[in-house]
Amino acid sequence: MSEKESAVTATEEAPSFRQSIDELESILERIEGEEIDIDRLGEELRRATYLLELCRGKIRKAEVEVTQIVQSLEESGEGDEE
Repeated sequence: MSEKESAVTATEEAPSFRQSIDELESILERIEGEEIDIDRLGEELRRATYLLELCRGKIRKAEVEVTQIVQSLEESGEGDEE
């Protein structure tokens, strides 16, 4: 897998959170099982790094959305208590 393949282009859609986790688990299994040729190890680690950053970004986005929803619910609930 080259850097071109691991980077998401403008026309290519980023993998979902679940797809990213599944691919990360697969990479980890290959590394732990010593199935990766030393020549491909760097490529696999670059792909894993990309997927980790993607997942972290999705988690941060979800946290912001949840916080906003909770705040909105709290604000709408305050008006009902009067």
